[in-house]
Amino acid sequence: MKTKLFLSAALMAGVISANAVTAPAAASASTNASPEATMKALFGDPVIVKAKGFDIKQSELDQVLTGAKANAAAQGQQLPPEFAIAILNQLVTIQSLLQLATPADRAVGAAEANLQYTNLVKRFGSVEAFDRQLKAVGMTADDLRAKAAQEATAKATLKRELNINVTDAQAKAFYDKHAADFEQPEMAHVRHILLMTIDPATRTPLPTNAVAAKRKQIDALLKQIRGGADFATLASQYSEDPGSKEKGGELPEFSRGQMVPEFEATAFSMTNNQVSDVVTTQFGYHILKMIDLTPAKKFAYTDTLPQINKTVADICKNEVESEQIKALAPDYVKKLRADQSVEITDPALKALDASVRAQADAAGPNAAAAVDQPLK
Repeated sequence: MKTKLFLSAALMAGVISANAVTAPAAASASTNASPEATMKALFGDPVIVKAKGFDIKQSELDQVLTGAKANAAAQGQQLPPEFAIAILNQLVTIQSLLQLATPADRAVGAAEANLQYTNLVKRFGSVEAFDRQLKAVGMTADDLRAKAAQEATAKATLKRELNINVTDAQAKAFYDKHAADFEQPEMAHVRHILLMTIDPATRTPLPTNAVAAKRKQIDALLKQIRGGADFATLASQYSEDPGSKEKGGELPEFSRGQMVPEFEATAFSMTNNQVSDVVTTQFGYHILKMIDLTPAKKFAYTDTLPQINKTVADICKNEVESEQIKALAPDYVKKLRADQSVEITDPALKALDASVRAQADAAGPNAAAAVDQPLK
């Protein structure tokens, strides 16, 4: 289920990756200055797109690319060069649509941005924890909310311009066809204590004597827990996972495939309130305590998904809207870009855009239309 907007999801990828110490591969620690700020300081912030009513600067593209690259790196992948053009065209489409936005469109955008922010704060546990993660990747909550609001406003504008109107019958038919997509897998909810055996900045192993000291310490902590010490208190004092330390080691619920294999296998073999033995992963030594294990379930059409605070009916409606937009938008976006005299002024990006469009044209109508597909 595609429940996040495209560009705000790319921005959040960097924040979430910076928090994902126990994910399959963690992003490297950030410095005080964001990558885009460093590039701006070195090379300035040139305008890379000009149009009637707006322009786009290099820093705006770099900020989204940073998040997307961080997410790809956390999954052991690299983004192809043409991905920059895909994001740039999304930025152009958003700004083009904002020129046509009505007060009602902007109200919809603000409400959607507030909902996204609320859901993300819930995921990170507190406003303070979320703000720290944003700061780690050079963002503020206001930055994120503003960009999410712009994108949601653009989407509301596009739906109005294209006269998109989905009926309840169409949404219900989508659910009946995709009911399997609304099945929640078994979910584990745990606390953990992590003592890292790698350097968090370089991801290189610590010296042998340091690893041995960490092992001795984790064994001592496990002995204290077995003796009745409070797990959350010890996690807050000793855990080296910055994303969960201040929450007593509590992690968000997760399903299979989201954690490294050793961590996952232990979590899904435990019962409520059980404490694990020491678990060794690529990050270091862990102790887990099971909070609860939620069985798999299927959401009915009228149910609300708690993670995103949206009903299944609303999600189905959004998916049908996306299908209609996909069919109608490319021609509209091309005309809009022409009406607003959009010009990519950066020579390298302009050449890359021309190359991508030439390849898409050669591949056929569907590929060509995808180049100007907005708000994916």
